[in-house]
Formats: sequence, structure tokens, C-alpha cells
Amino acid sequence: MNIIKPKSNCRWDLVSLGEVMLRLDPGDGRIATTRAFQCWEGGGEYNVARGLKRCFGLETAVVTAFADNPVGRLIQDFIYQGGVDQSHVRWVKYDGVGRAVRNGLNFTERGFGVRAALGCSDRGHTAVSQLKPGEIDWEQIFGKEGARWFHTGGIFAALSETTPLVAKEAMQAAQKHGTLISYDLNYRDSLWKAIGGQAKAQQVNRDLAPYVNVMLGNEEDFTAALGFKVEGLDEHYAKLDVTHFRRMIEQAVLQFPNFAVVATTLRAAKTATRNDWGAVCYCDGRLYQAPARDDLEIFDRVGGGDSFASGLIYGFLAGKGPQWAVECGAAHGALAMTTPGDTTMATLSEVEKVMKGGSARVER
Repeated sequence: MNIIKPKSNCRWDLVSLGEVMLRLDPGDGRIATTRAFQCWEGGGEYNVARGLKRCFGLETAVVTAFADNPVGRLIQDFIYQGGVDQSHVRWVKYDGVGRAVRNGLNFTERGFGVRAALGCSDRGHTAVSQLKPGEIDWEQIFGKEGARWFHTGGIFAALSETTPLVAKEAMQAAQKHGTLISYDLNYRDSLWKAIGGQAKAQQVNRDLAPYVNVMLGNEEDFTAALGFKVEGLDEHYAKLDVTHFRRMIEQAVLQFPNFAVVATTLRAAKTATRNDWGAVCYCDGRLYQAPARDDLEIFDRVGGGDSFASGLIYGFLAGKGPQWAVECGAAHGALAMTTPGDTTMATLSEVEKVMKGGSARVER
């Protein structure tokens, strides 16, 4: 594992780059028939920064952009509650109706039993998708303020032709100043299908991969977003088995020797509300695995992978080592899926209790 900069030299433990959307949740109902929504904020890259702040107490910041209107200010208010610093948020003048710029909406229903969770995003022409190189002062963030870790991912890179360029610009600045870089592939077919599909996703992600120290993603992500083909992958989704992941690792580190860590969640969805859940982490030539949890009860699966990522990153930032880190990530991801919304409501003591195999007996 690469050397992580000490906190004494850095204002930030982690800085994330990505879109933060307003999630509209119909609760127990469905998007198409509900008459009421509960609101949350969420975004793949942001969720990691929020988890590190709220659950693990680290200092994090988000780089993003919003249209300056009441919807943008509502998302801002949610971020205030999450504690992630907003000093590098870019606010864009709103034209009154959203012809030029707007804020993203994410309608997500949780699913139940045989009915899978369902998401419907409304994120075209958003402020963050229009970010261009030169608009964010990365030298200020990584050079003057200092950051131990930088995180972004494939969702941000899929938003427009310019967002991968912004991600690369950020990675180059982070690399220059010795900041560790993580990237979550987070392949979403809905984001790529109209702009070139998997071929375009692979082109974009493979261009960014040489800058990454810690690569995150499930096996589907590695196949769709990086082009790694593994025989028998479809059958793997019915069980938790590291065999296919090991083969994926062999391909990944051969092509990208800069990957010091590769980590993934292992999920077998029996129903929308019962999953087998585990996680694996490759670090410096060795494979580390968190204990598998069979029949994990799911309340809201969205954000489980992001919470895994924040727990894993916390383990490394805290100097706990890869085995502790992957177990922390798996426990945090499991807890995050017991509550509504994209972001964690867990505490560090709860994570540590789950890591130790603690029971769900009532505490009072």
C-alpha cells in the first residue's frame, strides 16, 4: 500500500469529486403511484465523503456544482446536516426554468421481496455535468490545503464529455502532491447507453485507471467498465465466491500495476430484502476477505457499496491494515442498508460491534 500522508500536513482526510442529487423516495410505495416522497441527498462519490465524516469522524470535503435555486439550496442543507465541507462547491446562476443548467433528481424505490429496487434519474444538463477543466482550483485543494485521499468514480465520469477531463485534471494534481487516489467504477447502464455503451465506458475508465491507487467495484463493474472477461461470471452472481474475483485481480494488476488495492463487495441477491453479503480486498499481493453474512436483511440497498468504500478507506487512513479495513467496510455497508436513504446512519461503535459479531438484541 502506498504511503498515506499524515493528517498534520493536510486539512482534509478525503476530498471527493462527483454529483450530489436530490433523492425522492416513495417509502413503501412505488414511484409511479405514490402521492408523497421523502427527500434525501445522495451521490456515489459524495456518499463516501459523508460516511467518513458522519460515521468515522474524519474531515472531508466535496467538489461539485449546483444550480443556484431552491432545489440546490435544499441539497446544500442536507449536506450541512451530513457535515461535509462545501467550500469548494461551485454555484451556477439559474436561468429561471432550467434551460441551461439544473440540479439532478433521483427517484428511487426500495423494492421488496421479489420486486427489485428501481431507480429513475432525471439528471440531464446538471451544473456538475458542465464542469470543465480549469474551473476548480486543484492546486489550492491538494497543494495549499492538503488532502490525504482523493475519491471519484465512474458515475461522475459518465455525466458528460468534459467530466472525465475534470477527473483526470484532479487526479494529476492529487498525484503531484502525493495524495492517494481511489476510484469506484460504479457502472450504470442508464448513464452510458446513449453515449456509446460499454465500449465508451471502457475507453473513459481505462484512460483514468493509470492514475488510481485503490480501485473499487463489483465484478460486473470490472467487466463492463474496464473490459475484463471472466468465464463463468454469470453463474457467480448466485453465490459468494472469491474465485472469479481472484481471476479479475490477476488481469487488473497485470494491466494496471499502479493498483495497490483492489476491493469489491460480494452480493448474492436472493430477494430485494434478503441478500448474502461479503467483501474482498487485494492489497500488495495478498487477498483479504470479510466474513460472509448469509440472508442479510435489507431495508434500502442503495448506498451499501459506497458505505463499504468509506469503511474500507477509514481502515487504511487509520492505519488498521487491509484485513481490518475490509471487515470495517463490509460491516459499515451492511449497517447502511438497514436504514433509508443513500447515506449512512451508523456510528463507529455500531460498526465495531458488528465487526465483532455482536447481536441485534435491543439496547436500552
